[in-house]
Amino acid sequence: MKFLNAISSLPTAPFVESRVVDYIKAFVAERPKLRLKKDAIGNLLIELPGKSKSPRWVFSAHMDHPGMRAIRMIDSRTVLAAFHGWVQVDYVRGTKVRFFSGGKEITGKVIEATTGEHDRWTIPIEVKVRVNGPVEAGSPGMFEQGEGRLKGQKFYSRALDDLAGVAAAITMLDRLAKNPPKATIAVMLTRAEEEGFLGCIGAVLKPTLIRKSDCIIGIECSAEQPYAQQGNGVILRIGDRTSIFHSGLSYFLNQQAAALTEKDKTFKYQRALMPGGTCESTVYDAWGYTAAAVCVPLGNYHNMDRKKKRIGPEYIDIRDWNNMVKLFVAVAKNAHTYEPGMKSLKARVMKRYKNFEKLL
Repeated sequence: MKFLNAISSLPTAPFVESRVVDYIKAFVAERPKLRLKKDAIGNLLIELPGKSKSPRWVFSAHMDHPGMRAIRMIDSRTVLAAFHGWVQVDYVRGTKVRFFSGGKEITGKVIEATTGEHDRWTIPIEVKVRVNGPVEAGSPGMFEQGEGRLKGQKFYSRALDDLAGVAAAITMLDRLAKNPPKATIAVMLTRAEEEGFLGCIGAVLKPTLIRKSDCIIGIECSAEQPYAQQGNGVILRIGDRTSIFHSGLSYFLNQQAAALTEKDKTFKYQRALMPGGTCESTVYDAWGYTAAAVCVPLGNYHNMDRKKKRIGPEYIDIRDWNNMVKLFVAVAKNAHTYEPGMKSLKARVMKRYKNFEKLL
């Protein structure tokens, strides 16, 4: 859990993910078997080479979270900032925030917001924030909801979408690094997802990090649904609000999850369509990549506490997150056995077909 604590406490916002990038660089530098690559727009790929010729498996998460990017000081106590990521403006006006400028943390309060429209929401485009000190241009700003902390079975932070996904992928690599699996395993970390998958789109338009032969698993924290609740396990996400993901890859994930329940009685998983938003697996799918998805149910999606009608910390069930890590490790260790075309399913149904074919 140390990576979840550390990464969920890092400052980040769309276009200003440098603190997360620095953490990843340090993580890779301490593990000689890992390789780090960067594309022209700042997406990262961490690769753990395997020895088999099976397709590479890429676990993909984004490094940003809805928040602010400081533009300039209007006066000695007011900063103008761009707001990136979709949060209803009524939640943002009057809320407390924190900017991370140089080596300092500057607190403040949103006093004004200009708005635009997105998907029937009225969202902030620019905000004016009354601050207690100067803020440098380009500094990230976040809601004042605290760093990562565990309370009972719930883990809270100002940003879990998708830093908890990043942390799960990094934890997987940490567990695999000393004894790599047969298949090559990689982690793709993208930028500016909350502004419309910009880093992911750039990655597929100029694919210097990913290949069409890759098996891609999108990682997300997705808004909790009545039929996919916290504490019931990691979710095999068969689709999002926009699209349905690759059936063969999803079937393989389901096989691995089912096998894991036989070995580990504490492991729990769910399988569900999660329509709370659209995720990067839709982008990969649209550009012809083989993509599936895994997520954990998220409370206070985009920091919107709908019960209290105010900004609050995001939260997940730590058991769901631990089960996500377990699933990633199991999938990585068995990735070399994946065969396109649902071969095992065909064999199972064909056996029954042959038993009854004469009656047709």
